Amino acid sequence: MGAARQSQKEFIQFLYIALGSLAEIETQLVISKNLEYLNKKQYEELIEKLNKIQRMLFGLIKKIKCTTQK
Repeated sequence: MGAARQSQKEFIQFLYIALGSLAEIETQLVISKNLEYLNKKQYEELIEKLNKIQRMLFGLIKKIKCTTQK
């Protein structure tokens, strides 16, 4: 299984942990913007990329769950 995981269930758990890490990164981006380390354009570009990665992870989780239920 991917990412050196022993089972699909374990890999899905790993993907959920990755989603949690993305939420932490989102918090750091908000803080960075509020402290003016990032301007509005930089912030929006990074949030857009973060959202894309979140959608990809959710899609992968959904796909793996569908294949394991068959």
